Amino acid sequence: MVENLASEQAARMVAMKAATDNGGSLIKELQLVYNKARQASITQELTEIVSGAAAV
Repeated sequence: MVENLASEQAARMVAMKAATDNGGSLIKELQLVYNKARQASITQELTEIVSGAAAV
């Protein structure tokens, strides 16, 4: 009986570790996507500013 409970808890622990690791990977991927979008937005703004200054 005790072994069954210990085995069940071990399985839960392994599953939660996998979920935690997967969440960490997802956060890293989303951070990259966010940073690329932010960088593209900043580049676009700078391009518009430089183009406007060149037109004057």
